[in-house]
Amino acid sequence: MSQHKVLQVTLLGATGSIGSSTLDVIARHPERYQIYAITANTSVDVMNELCQQWQPRYAVMYDADAAAELSDRLSDFDIDTRVLYGEAGLLQVVESADVDCVVAAIVGAAGLVPTLAAAAAGKRILLANKEALVMSGKLFMDTARENNAILMPVDSEHNAIFQCMPANLSEHHSSVKMTNRQADSGIERILLTASGGPFRTWSAERLHDVTPEQAVDHPNWDMGKKISVDSATLMNKGLELIEAYWLFDMDISNIDVVIHPQSVIHSMVTYNDGSVLAQMGNPDMRTPIAHALAWPERIASGVEPLNIIEVAKLDFEEPDLKRFPCLRLCYEAIKMGGSATTVLNAANEVAVAAFLDEKIGFNDIAVLIEQTLNKANIINDVSSLEGILKADAEARTITNDCIAAIH
Repeated sequence: MSQHKVLQVTLLGATGSIGSSTLDVIARHPERYQIYAITANTSVDVMNELCQQWQPRYAVMYDADAAAELSDRLSDFDIDTRVLYGEAGLLQVVESADVDCVVAAIVGAAGLVPTLAAAAAGKRILLANKEALVMSGKLFMDTARENNAILMPVDSEHNAIFQCMPANLSEHHSSVKMTNRQADSGIERILLTASGGPFRTWSAERLHDVTPEQAVDHPNWDMGKKISVDSATLMNKGLELIEAYWLFDMDISNIDVVIHPQSVIHSMVTYNDGSVLAQMGNPDMRTPIAHALAWPERIASGVEPLNIIEVAKLDFEEPDLKRFPCLRLCYEAIKMGGSATTVLNAANEVAVAAFLDEKIGFNDIAVLIEQTLNKANIINDVSSLEGILKADAEARTITNDCIAAIH
């Protein structure tokens, strides 16, 4: 019989790919984890099925009409699940004293407020929503530190970096940027690996004709549409670059992006003695989720061990910033500081949505982001949530205006 306390888990974004993978891992360890709450935006059908399967204490729909429909459907079953809605509902299920762990898997800026609230409540946070750090890096890290939250990276790259860090850093990782102890531990560089997406070998001219269907067809990972498009433009890697900058307190000049098409090495850390430590595994998000749930222990994830013989070879190359300018814009936004990364993220979300709706072309995404960065009022003070959300809203207005100008 396990002696572990059964941890109560709130899963933000239960209907997405990260949500599904998290539930798969938790299902393998019912003696360790219990679902306290699940949340979604409007996916009533999926949430109805999940509520019947998991019978959480709460189910939260961001959309009020969707919440009413879900509540009506659940009334036909003998399920003691209370349905909440909106931001207030999200905050309730992350701030509750009964909750031990919050899995932050809401895609985009919508995940910022509840994830920040989880940090303020001192929870163990499995961070899969990179936008929380992209939009509010300093505020988020300061909030987590001040409230003794435990911040565990779930993105495969950042989880890999964390696993490659020295034990003396990992043991004190509880949500704190690692200050300057990297130098004392001999860490020199972080190497973020990227698959290169489906268009890694395409010419700039050919990229003009990319369709949404092609962009969401990732060669290695099963992800949602928005993240898949971000991977195709290399914006996803740029957002991860910003996330790594805040998580690991490394100067941006010491973080490199390396194209690695096989997605077997998830990231690397180089040391001053010439060592390069890499975390390897099959491209399956259950591995970092299981690691983050159980750390400092290890639990089974359901992922097959990597067969290195079948892999046979590992390729690496530099990213082409001319064909994929979104990555360049992320480097530039970090160097600009202030609200620049908030503006960049907002512009990207609007542009990607427009691309998926076939209102703009694939190459227009980067053009719109750069136009928005040039036109936006980049503020230096990003210490308040209100200021960050205001910068986000203004950037979205600018990007929408630029899209209108295209037409």
